[in-house]
Amino acid sequence: MRAFPTTTSSSNLDLGGNENSDAEEEEEEEEEEKELEYGDGVYIEIEKLESNSRRIRSRIDIDAPLQTVWNILTDYERLADFIPGLAVCQLLRKSDNFARIFQIGQQNLAFGLKFNAKGILDCYERELESLPFGQKRDIEFKMIEGDFQLFEGKWSIEQSNRGRNEDSDSLAGQKMYTTLSYLVDVKPKLWLPVQFVEGRLCMEFKMNLACIREEAQRTVHNTLHVQ
Repeated sequence: MRAFPTTTSSSNLDLGGNENSDAEEEEEEEEEEKELEYGDGVYIEIEKLESNSRRIRSRIDIDAPLQTVWNILTDYERLADFIPGLAVCQLLRKSDNFARIFQIGQQNLAFGLKFNAKGILDCYERELESLPFGQKRDIEFKMIEGDFQLFEGKWSIEQSNRGRNEDSDSLAGQKMYTTLSYLVDVKPKLWLPVQFVEGRLCMEFKMNLACIREEAQRTVHNTLHVQ
């Protein structure tokens, strides 16, 4: 059973009238853009773009402050330590608010086979933005070399301060409402249908988000335990 929307396109003859009703078109559009829970508190939405490409949005809530999640995401070479599907994450270049990294993703398939995808990504660390009820910070990325014709998007960390005790400097007793979102536009090489990698990518994104949440909440727990 697939836990995310799948769409198929069909062609109908127009013999003086449109055989596709507006209701059918609206229903198809709604199905394509529907966001569904993918397990472990991860929500994923798949949008069909041009031929052989997808836009995948995913998000997860994390009980940790924005800065904790940011520190984890930007410690690039340590990501492979706690994300099982990331075999290699090597920092090639680092400057102010910029990083170039080399990654190899790996998944185990049936009969002992492995599915690998590698690429070099440029990451742009955006400045902290103030929101009416919190703050937000993004990391935009683009694959400049690798196994996909197109692979670009962004990480977004948004923290809401609603309900927070502003008079306390300690994390103890503070409730952080932080959402980590991941958006990517993906288009495989011409020889590989996007339907083949769509499900694998969703499973990988789910695992990545869940592992980052676990690492962030473990970090907060350890910090509180020390205080």
